[in-house]
Amino acid sequence: MNTILTVRDLGVEFWVGDEWFTAAEGVNYELRAGEVLAIVGESGSGKSQTSMSLMGLLPRNGRATGSARLGDRELIGASEAELRRVRGNEISIIFQEPMTALNPVYTVGFQIVETLRVHTDLAPHAAKERALELMRLVEIPEPERRFGHYPHQLSGGQRQRIMIAQALACQPKLLIADEPTTALDVTVQAEILKLMRELREKIDSGIILITHDMGVVADMADRILVMKRGKVVEHGTAQEIFTDPKDDYTKQLLAAVPHLGASFSAAEAQEAAQAQEDDSAVLVGGVFAGVTEDASGPAIPLESNELFLHDSVRGTPSTTPALELKGASIEYPKQGRGPAFRAAHAVDLRIEGGEVVGLVGESGSGKTTIGRAAVGLLPVVEGTLEIDGTDIARLNRKRLRELRTRISIVFQDPGSSLNPRLPVGESIGEPLFLHEGLKGAALSARVESLLDSVELPRSMRNRYPHELSGGQRQRIGIARSLALDPMLLIADEPTSALDVSVQVRVLELFRQLQEEKGFACLFISHDLAVVEMLSAKIAVMRHGYLLELGSPREIISTPQHPYTQRLLAAVPVPDPEEQRRRRTARDALLEQEQTVS
Repeated sequence: MNTILTVRDLGVEFWVGDEWFTAAEGVNYELRAGEVLAIVGESGSGKSQTSMSLMGLLPRNGRATGSARLGDRELIGASEAELRRVRGNEISIIFQEPMTALNPVYTVGFQIVETLRVHTDLAPHAAKERALELMRLVEIPEPERRFGHYPHQLSGGQRQRIMIAQALACQPKLLIADEPTTALDVTVQAEILKLMRELREKIDSGIILITHDMGVVADMADRILVMKRGKVVEHGTAQEIFTDPKDDYTKQLLAAVPHLGASFSAAEAQEAAQAQEDDSAVLVGGVFAGVTEDASGPAIPLESNELFLHDSVRGTPSTTPALELKGASIEYPKQGRGPAFRAAHAVDLRIEGGEVVGLVGESGSGKTTIGRAAVGLLPVVEGTLEIDGTDIARLNRKRLRELRTRISIVFQDPGSSLNPRLPVGESIGEPLFLHEGLKGAALSARVESLLDSVELPRSMRNRYPHELSGGQRQRIGIARSLALDPMLLIADEPTSALDVSVQVRVLELFRQLQEEKGFACLFISHDLAVVEMLSAKIAVMRHGYLLELGSPREIISTPQHPYTQRLLAAVPVPDPEEQRRRRTARDALLEQEQTVS
């Protein structure tokens, strides 16, 4: 294979506080045509900045040193005019968040056409035909209609596909994918990764994959570069890095990755496989990824909204639950001429006091809707939603305000949920001041106690949110949510944006606090491996319907609904060989689904 990129002694520095700060140094690697090189490491390791320097996209206070040759062309130190000819034409990039990378005031079709018109001599009509061809290539449904849509009118997966189409418009030699699937659900992520594998074979480009998701790395990478604090600590093939890592940091990174089915022993996995032998299920790494047939005969269609209750959740305990939904349907009220939108349909779900229930499903499945309804932010239009035996629909504003002191929420992005103008100590103390009237020394002591509980130094109370890392902000969010000792906690995707090593520390802290304080929790996530670590029960949602409910072992080892099986099959695992087997099993599952439908 031809070498398309050669990087030698690459360094990146930023001018901060009247001195140069080193973000990366001594980076060396080669990339060949048709090869995927994964650059992995925590936030701040330098993986993104080294790749941005190849395109001259560093901030104004940044500079790159060393050498990066694309074929015979030197990129480091090239003029802006030269780099403009290279960007989009020979090197393209897929950004982490397409919603911020795509222009919101232009249609997605226009933006693909614009790329083609800038870099080629295609006429407007020919450029549009080529743009539609690219949209079909990345499997955008109804491309002629979607061509005229704006970014906000598309789903997250569709926006990511549009960005890939735009990146591939000029058939670049090098494609940089910067965290291309971090914000996507596992099923959409699996589709995007499959698309990227197929496109790599079609256009024979080299791909630099920047990510902290080791499951994605196992699925895609040929070689891996591990970075820590701006330096390469290990470099090798995917098989070498995953099976025999040399550096301690690489070992820590791999050990921090949550494994789906980690609670299963080998004997239990084998026993489960034997039990399912007659059901045409495929056991891959302790997880079933096949279509099981109902005892009565034909396979259940994917679109079925039937609820499957496993043995562990049958029967009703006599105690009053912390949260109970009985046939609850939840709607977003009508806005302007638009009708009300029903986001959850006849949901039955029960969380006992001190119990953690994981709620999983794709974006738009209704997970967050249930969480918002539990704190009284959305109306229940049919059925009931009870908190500690009280139907919140029957409460007036004063009683609802009192009840909310017993319910707290941890948001997905604490950076946007914390007040940027307040020191984090004031954000933590705000609920105590508003609801308990604490002031002065008493308030200060409670804030310091909460900082202690989330293992942060008390001195951090005077910092602002932007001065903290993602993991530290998430701990502040947890501390604030626990200020009033809630009976019920709603955790809405609290770790999805964190690096794996930070994520595992936050999850361990969350588990300790839950055991100490005994609050019930609805843990909303699309990461089944994370949910398995924390939950006593797992509920699976799709299109507003609750489809399956059971213990983690029941859901993971014997999933009944085809959607649950698809969800499990889409979860990437940090093992190249096992991931290859799972990918084969998933492809077989999708073929069987098409046959059933």
